[in-house]
Order: sequence, then structure tokens, then C-alpha cells
Amino acid sequence: MLQHTARKTTLIRTTAALLGLGGMLALGACSDGGSEPSAPAPGLTGSPGETAPDGGTQSMSPGATAGAETSEATPAGFTATLQDADGGELGTAEIRDVEGVMEIQVDAAGMDPGFYGLHVHGIGECEPDSAAPDDPEDTGAFKSAGGHLGSQEADHPDHAGDLPTLLVQESGDAHLTFRTDRISLDDFEDEDGAAMMVHSAPDNFANIPERYAPDGPDEDTTGAGDAGDRLACGVIEPAA
Repeated sequence: MLQHTARKTTLIRTTAALLGLGGMLALGACSDGGSEPSAPAPGLTGSPGETAPDGGTQSMSPGATAGAETSEATPAGFTATLQDADGGELGTAEIRDVEGVMEIQVDAAGMDPGFYGLHVHGIGECEPDSAAPDDPEDTGAFKSAGGHLGSQEADHPDHAGDLPTLLVQESGDAHLTFRTDRISLDDFEDEDGAAMMVHSAPDNFANIPERYAPDGPDEDTTGAGDAGDRLACGVIEPAA
């Protein structure tokens, strides 16, 4: 009985010693200066091994990759102040040329939550009560801005001025930044200019399934995506 207990004790001590040696070897490997940095944790986009002041992996802002020009480095070339028909200011839009592509940033406040159609219209006039340039009988808020930029060349949503929908949060605030290669600086610098328009309803981008419209979308849908009235307008002008 004593002999059996002694053998068991020896086996336990030998195992513990081997485990201790393995731990020392692992620690030595981790402290090796030539080892590769660890990958960032799932869901983080920082460079491997790049750490923030709190010791966590540092996220990389969109566009902040090597060689990419960021918005902060590019001043806005054009701006627009978005006003409703009563003259109340709802927000602003900034437009900048980033490596030949137009980046548009829209900020708004004091609006009802929900989705709003957003477009660039082909004439830089935002008269609250006006007539459409091609139809004097068609009157209403901001009709002076004409139709969507490029509406004579294609149906909605393939107009040059068709933009992503603006989402207003429960707080009444909205922020949207995107890039489009459909528009160029020439569109803002021509004789007619251009205007940024916020509509009162969501833009369906003429996405009407055949089961709802066997004959296809109607003229209102292919014209402006059923985005409703013109809620706010801002003439696109060179930034000060």
C-alpha cells in the first residue's frame, strides 16, 4: 500500500514539472520581439496590433486607409442651406470633390422622424411659391427648381440627381454622407445652377412590383419616386 502511494506521488510531481516547463516555453514565445502582431478582435477594423490609449484595438475611420483622401482634408466646394416654404432653416448640405467623385454631406434638425426623398434639382432657384419652368400652371413650393438633374435623359431612379433617402431619427436630427459619380462640378457651375431638395415622403426609387402595378410604374413614380411635396430647398452655391 505504501509503495503504491509513493509511485502515485512521484507521477503527480513529474506531471506538474512538465506543465510548468511548458508554461515557461509559451511565455518565452509570446515575449519574442519578432513575433507577428495579433489580429484585431471581431467587429473592429483597426490595423493588427494597433492599440488605443485604453489598451483596446483602435478602429479606423471610413476612408482612412493608406493613400485615401479623407473628407477632413478636403474643404467643401459648394454648400446649400435647406429652408422650408416658410423660410425656416432645416439643415445644410456640403459638397466636396474627393478624387473626382462628389461627396455630399447633409445635416438636418427639427424634423419629424422618418424617411425623406432627397434629390438634386436642375435649376438653382428656391422660390417658396412659384411655377414650374416648363408648365406655368404647375405651381407650388419650390417649383422654380425644375425637375431632377438629368431627368430629361432617363427615368427615375437613373437621374443624375437621384440621391439616397434621408433618414431622420427620433431626435429630429439627420446626418447623411455619401458619394456619387453621377454628378460633376460642372452641374453646379452651369448657367442654371442646381438646388438640393428634400421631399415630404420617402422615395421608392420606382421599385413597384408587377403584382401591384401590372402595367408598370406610372408617371409620378418614374418622375420622382412618389416622394411627395417639396419640403425644403437650398440653392447650391460656392462655399464661402
